[in-house]
Amino acid sequence: MDLIFILLTVLGLSIFEVITSIDNAIINAEVLSGMSKKAQRWFLVYGFFIAVILVRGLLPFLMIWGTNPGLGVVDVFFATLSGKTEIHESIERSAPVLLVGGAVFLIFLFFNWLFLEHKNYGLRGEKFFHEKGEWFFTIISVLLSVIVWFALKENPAMAFSAVLGSTAFFIIHGFRQYAEEKEKELLKGGMSDVAKIAYLEVLDASFSIDGVIGAFAFTLSVPLILLGNGLGAFVLRKLTISNIERIKKYKYLKNGAMYSILVLGVIMLLDAFGVHVPPWLSPVATFGTVGYFFHKSKLDLKTVEAALETLKKK
Repeated sequence: MDLIFILLTVLGLSIFEVITSIDNAIINAEVLSGMSKKAQRWFLVYGFFIAVILVRGLLPFLMIWGTNPGLGVVDVFFATLSGKTEIHESIERSAPVLLVGGAVFLIFLFFNWLFLEHKNYGLRGEKFFHEKGEWFFTIISVLLSVIVWFALKENPAMAFSAVLGSTAFFIIHGFRQYAEEKEKELLKGGMSDVAKIAYLEVLDASFSIDGVIGAFAFTLSVPLILLGNGLGAFVLRKLTISNIERIKKYKYLKNGAMYSILVLGVIMLLDAFGVHVPPWLSPVATFGTVGYFFHKSKLDLKTVEAALETLKKK
């Protein structure tokens, strides 16, 4: 495997992991602020290994193995590092089934944000769609029907995977809505540090699903996904304890995350239906999308800071 492609993929995975988990980091920082130093250290150090090994490592492995049950455990994990042609061919044949389900999950996630979630409007049209929130379920229902229709012509397993992707979206979305309510109880106090740590680990697992599924737009290699997402998770935990207040000021980062999710979802959908997608497109598209909204956030922050300085001088 080309070294430049590996570096590009790992870096792209890391950035995507960080940008899609900013909301999670903010919640973690708020809850951790009310915990003892020992509990904070346990979550940030030992909890990191749980987040990376058990979630960001195990989940993509299980997803690939689930679509290739005939392969051995070791074969699946080291598939892209192995020289066995039959293993590569088996995973490539099953890839469309995995990709179409992941694409549906990511695209639904984007439309949920576009139509229903409160946001800082970063592009023209976002306010219009947000005001038409009642159309969300119509749009995704029609979209799912179209995808399933074309998937049935390719492979019934692809159609079933698309339905599973939509099911996963609604399950995860429901859990996150519950988590938002639970966060209010955590911030009020009344729960032990152990209970808070358990809650944060489960919440972290739910947020990591976006990054894990999106990772398949970059690569089907479990070691690379583990390395890239693990690096992103490490950076995220460092931000949680150091610069989270600064990060919160970059108001359009969430926009960048959601448009990255849309782009990766479309890439996975095209790939699933046999359209050739260059392997460099996913990381480059992620860099470009996140970079644009980061720059936009930085300009906005400078404007705000300049206005505050002017007021102080007066």
